[in-house]
Amino acid sequence: MMPGPKVSQQNIAQSVTLHPVASSSLSKRPTPTQLTTHDLKEKLRREARLRREYLYRKAQEDRLHTIEEKKQKLKNALDENHLIPTEVRKEALQLQKLLEYDDEGAEGEYCTPVDEMKLIFPGSQRMNRGKHEVPALVQACRAGGITDLVILHETRGQPDGLVVCHLPFGPTAYFTLYNVVMRHDIPHIGTMSEAFPHLIFHNFTSRLGTRVSNILKYLFPVPKEDSHRVITFANQEDYISFRHHTYKKKDHKNVELAEVGPRFEMKLYMIKLGTLENENTADVEWRLHSYTRTAKKRRFLSVE
Repeated sequence: MMPGPKVSQQNIAQSVTLHPVASSSLSKRPTPTQLTTHDLKEKLRREARLRREYLYRKAQEDRLHTIEEKKQKLKNALDENHLIPTEVRKEALQLQKLLEYDDEGAEGEYCTPVDEMKLIFPGSQRMNRGKHEVPALVQACRAGGITDLVILHETRGQPDGLVVCHLPFGPTAYFTLYNVVMRHDIPHIGTMSEAFPHLIFHNFTSRLGTRVSNILKYLFPVPKEDSHRVITFANQEDYISFRHHTYKKKDHKNVELAEVGPRFEMKLYMIKLGTLENENTADVEWRLHSYTRTAKKRRFLSVE
């Protein structure tokens, strides 16, 4: 073997000092044991978070699935006119607000309560109030030869009040509406006849009852004898039930009656002699005093 070159101790020392390693960098670099512990903690936290998210999502899906099953049971019972199942009776009212019907067989776009009320009164015209004040509306109706002004009040889309003002000199009747079921709330209701309706007034036997029946009667034109449309105002304990039907003769003995809606109950609470623009100064012909002791016992629209 050939002897290699001799390296002196001085050259070795110089070669070592050419590549120094900082001691501070070694102290800042984490050890392998510290890296493993940190990664493990992060992994455990991530798994716990994913587990919580999964359990919450699963609980939400189960809750929505249970609600959908109850809604379907309630919908089937209402559509088939059967008794409501016992397991959904306690929640029936809340579930009924969540029911959704498909639009199969719908007449077209969504109809507002004002549009449906317009169909009740033949020859009526809808007028958007906008920013106009009531006196301006009354003057416009007088100038246009309008005989009656009907104002429909609603809260969150639900009709709750009706005002009938006879022009040009009054009177004005104020009603509260209850249990309103509009046509768009009923699926597959079909179309509605716009013929002049026959009117039925039941149990308006008192003097005030005759007054109210006349106020409502003159909202409608005189019908033809062969009209198959009937509107009923039935008084029971001073609550006026409004019902809207059409009929057709199956033979010379039987008649088929069909309710076409809408339907609601009316409660008269005031009659004023003037029109709406003078309601603050007009004389009150009759007012319901519900705070008296005998208010629940007395009947005003009928004589028992």
